[in-house]
Order: sequence, then structure tokens, then C-alpha cells
Amino acid sequence: MRTLPFYSRKSGFTAVGAHAENIRRLPGEVAALSAVAQGVLIHEHLAESYGVTLADEDRAPVHLRAAADLIDRILAVDPRPLEVAREPAARVAANCRQFTVLVVAMLREHGVPARARCGFGTYFGGEIVEDHWVVEYWLDGRWRLADAQIDDHQRELFGIDLDLTDVPRDRFVVAGAAWAACRAGTADPNRFGLSITGEVGYWWIAGNLVRDLAALNNVEMLPWDAWGVMPGPDDRIDEERVALFDQLAELTTAPDDHVDALRRRYDTDERLRVGPTVHNVLRSRNERISLDFAGA
Repeated sequence: MRTLPFYSRKSGFTAVGAHAENIRRLPGEVAALSAVAQGVLIHEHLAESYGVTLADEDRAPVHLRAAADLIDRILAVDPRPLEVAREPAARVAANCRQFTVLVVAMLREHGVPARARCGFGTYFGGEIVEDHWVVEYWLDGRWRLADAQIDDHQRELFGIDLDLTDVPRDRFVVAGAAWAACRAGTADPNRFGLSITGEVGYWWIAGNLVRDLAALNNVEMLPWDAWGVMPGPDDRIDEERVALFDQLAELTTAPDDHVDALRRRYDTDERLRVGPTVHNVLRSRNERISLDFAGA
């Protein structure tokens, strides 16, 4: 598989820097590393279900893009080794993307090919197919999906009964597959989005499609980072952009079959490539980011 070395590289946001030696002491399996992440992070929108009330300043880590910075924050709150599970109130606020990127980073440090995928989860029990990120990792000759966020508490909370280290492809739908299904008329675009904001539709799917393309090029952005060709909620997606998203959907749903095209489209199209500045929608501001992605 030509792509395996690329997704084993410790580069960009998945480089762990000075934490590498400590991470290599951890078990190199996805279930064990997901448990580590669950013991040090708490989803900011689920914190109250753990009995934790987050102040505004507690939520700041959700804007951290790099795994090394996230680990720095975790250890600043509690310097014990990462494998020591913290009480919920001592965990660092995060979201599905942070759980995913942290586990991808740890898997890569163990030499396991892994990548972040952006799409939608069907297993949260609501009418909306929820905006979500998961880990895709290589094991026993195939790519598998793993949800690094869902612990036993969330299993019970959402009534989830599936193997979270091998999530079926119809339970987590990558953004390109969601776009293609809606375009084919087999899915309703108004069911794909984020329930806490009530925002749904083609524009949301298209944004995730561009984020998934970037992640497949080892550039794992925040769920609310916006750039380039991404449409807004009130935008009309014209025929040119529809055609572009159709092409991206085909490429990203089978990335290992289209590795050269994926890299070429991302590298050469400034509408798709992450530049030195992106718009953080939650903070309503442009932010400069480091694009020193060695090997990406």
C-alpha cells in the first residue's frame, strides 16, 4: 500500500515533539491509546454529563491544533503520566477532533499508519447525523475506523452498541460519502450537520469535505476552521463548486486509489489548500497558523 509510509509520518499537527519517548512507553494499540485520551480529555459539550461545569477559560484548549500543544496543556493541569486517568474535573476540554488527532499522533509514534477522518456519526441517537471526527488506522491488511472519544459513559449516554475500534462505514460516514449520497438522492442533506447549533445542509457537508481532504494530506484543521472554497450557511453553491465537490467526494471516499490526484488537487488548488491564515468561525477572527509540516 503506497500510502502507508505517508500516514506513518510524525508531521505537522500530529508531531508530539518532546513527548515522543513517553508515548512510546504506552501500548501501541488503538483501544489502549483511546482509553488514554479518554482519561485526560473531556468533551466540552458533554462535560455536564460527567458532573463538570466548564468556565469559559476552561474551553480554550478546544482551539489547540497541534497534538504537542494539547499534551503540554494536559500535563500543565496534571503532570502525572498520560496513562494515569484523571478525574473528569481535571481533564482538558476537547472535542472529537482533539480526541482523534491525539490518538492519530500516538499511533504514528508507534509506527502504526493512521489518519484523521472528518464526516458524520449516525450513532448519537438524534435526528441529525452528527458532525464528527474519527481515527482511521491500518490493521491486519485493511483500514479500520475507531472512535477515540466514546468511553463507557458515552456508550450508555447515547445507547451505542458497536465495536468502536472497527466502526462500520455506514455508522460513520466520511464527508465525501455523505455528499455523494445526497447528490444521488439516497440521503437528505438536511439531516447532516450539528444538532447543538441546528445547522445542517449541503454547505456543512461541503465544509467537512474540504476538511477531510486536508486531513488526508496530513493537515488536520479544527472543525470550525474555514478557508478557500468552503461555502457559508447562506451561500448558494454554484455549478462550478458543485462539480468540484463531486470530484472531491470521489477522491476522498477511496483515498488510497487516488493518492496522486488527492495530493495534486490539494497542493495545486489554492481554494483547497490551507494557507498561513484561516478563519476561526467560533472566535470570529482570522488566525495565523504554522505550516511547517515536515514530510507532509
